[in-house]
Amino acid sequence: MALQPLSTATPLPVEDTAHPAEKRYFNRELSWLQFNRRVLAEAANTAYPLLERLRFLSISGANLDEFFMVRVAGLRGQVMEKIEDPSIDGLTPSQQLPLITAEADRLMAEQQALWRELRPQLATAAVEVLALYQIDAAADEELATFFREQLFPVITPQALDPAHPFPFIPNLGLSMLFQLRRKSDGEAIRELIMLPAALPRFFVFAEGHRCVPLETVLRHFSERLFPGYEIVGSAAFRVIRDSDIEIEEEAEDLVRYFRSAIKRRRRGRVIRLEAESAIPPELARLIAHELGSDDAVVTETEGFLGISDLGQIVDFERPDLKFAPYLPRFPERIREHDGDCFAAIRQKDIVVHHPYESFDVVLAFLRQAAEDPDVLAIKQTLYRAGKQGAVIRALCDAAEAGKAVTAVVELKARFDEEQNLQWAAQLERSGVQVVYGFIEMKTHAKISLVVRREGKAIRTYCHFGTGNYHPVTARTYTDLSFFTADPKAARDAAEVFNYITGYLEPQDLQLLAVSPIDLREKLFWLIDREIENARAGRPAGIWAKMNSLSNRAAIDKLYEASQAGVPITLVVRGVCCLRPGVPGLSDTITVKSVIGRFLEHSRIWCFANGALLPSRKADVYISSADWMSRNFERRVEYALPLRNATVHDQVLDQVMVANLLDDEQSWLMQEDGSYVRAAPGNPPFNLHRYFMTNPSLSGRGAALDTAGAVPKLSLKRRR
Repeated sequence: MALQPLSTATPLPVEDTAHPAEKRYFNRELSWLQFNRRVLAEAANTAYPLLERLRFLSISGANLDEFFMVRVAGLRGQVMEKIEDPSIDGLTPSQQLPLITAEADRLMAEQQALWRELRPQLATAAVEVLALYQIDAAADEELATFFREQLFPVITPQALDPAHPFPFIPNLGLSMLFQLRRKSDGEAIRELIMLPAALPRFFVFAEGHRCVPLETVLRHFSERLFPGYEIVGSAAFRVIRDSDIEIEEEAEDLVRYFRSAIKRRRRGRVIRLEAESAIPPELARLIAHELGSDDAVVTETEGFLGISDLGQIVDFERPDLKFAPYLPRFPERIREHDGDCFAAIRQKDIVVHHPYESFDVVLAFLRQAAEDPDVLAIKQTLYRAGKQGAVIRALCDAAEAGKAVTAVVELKARFDEEQNLQWAAQLERSGVQVVYGFIEMKTHAKISLVVRREGKAIRTYCHFGTGNYHPVTARTYTDLSFFTADPKAARDAAEVFNYITGYLEPQDLQLLAVSPIDLREKLFWLIDREIENARAGRPAGIWAKMNSLSNRAAIDKLYEASQAGVPITLVVRGVCCLRPGVPGLSDTITVKSVIGRFLEHSRIWCFANGALLPSRKADVYISSADWMSRNFERRVEYALPLRNATVHDQVLDQVMVANLLDDEQSWLMQEDGSYVRAAPGNPPFNLHRYFMTNPSLSGRGAALDTAGAVPKLSLKRRR
């Protein structure tokens, strides 16, 4: 059985005839494409090293692939099922699809234009991606060895005729189509070659800085591939398939269901067919028909097919073409306790700011828990743990040492399902109690709980994260790790684990707000208090940082606050369906997006509480949740107030103020949903550079005590 949340119904939007839906909200899918356009703009940023610009270009390509695999696939499915429920801005799925397709095509054209710009610049810096005509005799000799010994044995040319059924093309699979003519009698034939996914997209020459795409290698050796035939033409193509997994509530065994669903996903419906412009139209139609998707969007590309694969070139050993390496700091306060995480946390709450401070702190916390004979139990949520199993190893070691270890493994973490199944099996083999949570909801809250015997007492240590327990992404995602031994936080965390593992709804939570139970209600109560203060003439204000804002009720509540005169600044990295600066609706709301070297990922809420922001009186929360319907209604999330003065100051006066001050990586959202770059000040302020060169407050330990007053950033330049 599955526990039904108290309420999953989204409150009805406020009626406002002066601002109908199309003027009140921005379309979610178009907003996401605007976000990816901002990512792509970083590839054009001449202040970045060349390979970092290429990295942003490849990220924009990977983002767009996933957008089609999930979001566009979902809309296509609704159209096929004749579901015409309107989006937040009033558009039906069938109305959204042509708008999305046109914008995505423009984005792809801009990607190709940027690649044409970057390619010669990289060549000037001795990083070359050779075209067919650039393969000279020396390159040919090395390529011939690779073709003969590595590529030829694993490719399988297949004739396309009635005797040879069209093969299955996997998701994101790249294939080559050759048009041939037999030299002996002039008979035409078509041959298909699927490039093996096990091989890298590029062959890299021995010196390590020059490469050739595999499709170019095949073209170069096509006469060896097809002896006795004249090559009439060739074209590469790739397919993008529906890759979402829908959970059936009647699934009896979630693990078995996901193992089966992952296999089905690999054969999902074709959503998009991308082909080189050299492909004849009749062949493109033939491929679409043979793939069973005559209605798939067919896009011809002038340039490189599969922009995301350019990320492989970024891995070249050329540090001169990349950002200077950054070594994260380890909090001084934990070092002062000789690396004893429990002693440091017991003394005072601490927040660790990733990636500026090392994720090794989290690993050290778990390893210490695994090795400490006084630790009795560990409870841990796992949403995305990545392929490196440091967290998994610590949990396994703890269980093998006889501790009671519970791991909540979320199987519904999109594109990590298979990896999570493998981790779950490894955990179970070590004696960890593995729980998969709810069928209809994802467990997205990032919580770790360690129960320790200290003398005759039992103390619980907690970690609350805004990001995942993922050592790799923690190097590039900006997130907060909060450690506390507060008994109230510990009791609340234990209630959340009982909710997930035993469907026991939390009662009388003292600090945490939890979705789908009361997180949205708590958020709205905090906003209502600012509305009341503004109407009473008291200071009011809201600062919030998140990845996405699309929940209609939350947007309407912010509009209500704006109409009451509450100043609101939102830092929303990605999707934002709220329209700022609309007269009479959102005059006091500013929305900015920060896109830079690191991926902004932390979720922070700040409420003035009767004083001017920033102040010690403000209420400051960290959270695992974005302001989306799924986070409020279909996920287990948390929001936690920060009560320790130093932690409060760090998150409010350092992290949030730096985000508001940034004018070097920031984009300002306009009323029409477009974005313009912020104008840099004199001097400009880069929040990532600031945190790379300034230690955090709560991690400084004795150094902060001897420094006297807490250093604060000033908002004067912003005002």
